[in-house]
Amino acid sequence: MSVTRVSSQTSPVVDRVTSLVAPIVTDLGLDLYDIEYTGGIVRIVVDTQPGGPTGVSLENIALITRLVSREFDHSDPIPGRYTLEVTSPGLERTLRLPRHFVREVGKTIAVRLSSALDGQRRIQGDLVSASEDTIVVRLADNAMTEVTIPLSIVERAKTVFQWGPTPKPGSTGAATKSKKSTSRPTNEASDDDDTDTDMEVDAL
Repeated sequence: MSVTRVSSQTSPVVDRVTSLVAPIVTDLGLDLYDIEYTGGIVRIVVDTQPGGPTGVSLENIALITRLVSREFDHSDPIPGRYTLEVTSPGLERTLRLPRHFVREVGKTIAVRLSSALDGQRRIQGDLVSASEDTIVVRLADNAMTEVTIPLSIVERAKTVFQWGPTPKPGSTGAATKSKKSTSRPTNEASDDDDTDTDMEVDAL
């Protein structure tokens, strides 16, 4: 399992990709949640605007993939061969940047630390506040203890989805689609699922 350390640092490739992708996503009324470039994979994560409706449609994922691919063909921001992946965060989203924590204040999160804090390396609770350097998590103990955690020791963090009541018998969930082609949607978009589209590209 790869380690996702919290950091506000970026790379030159990520900076170039961000400058090209951000206007496209903003024009569609969506939020550019994250961009990662590792192992030849460019992963673009888009979400609805904070406070907006939940879920990014499959149509928007596919549209962003086409628009970004066209822009990359024109601007060539990535050296060599790469795979483009466009996705939405999903139910339990990775918290990798300080702004991710700020966005999710009030939700339950799970945190794994690189070094123990008060004897603990795994902490789960409600995210009370967040800044560029620290987060405050309220534990679910009798004392409702609040723990201040430096982001510098956060190794991995994610939101924790709180499951609702069990659906009634006879109710149906969202369908799942899979299509193998140059642009490959892997999941049907819904309020409960993340959606991604992969495209493999040879940069000239």
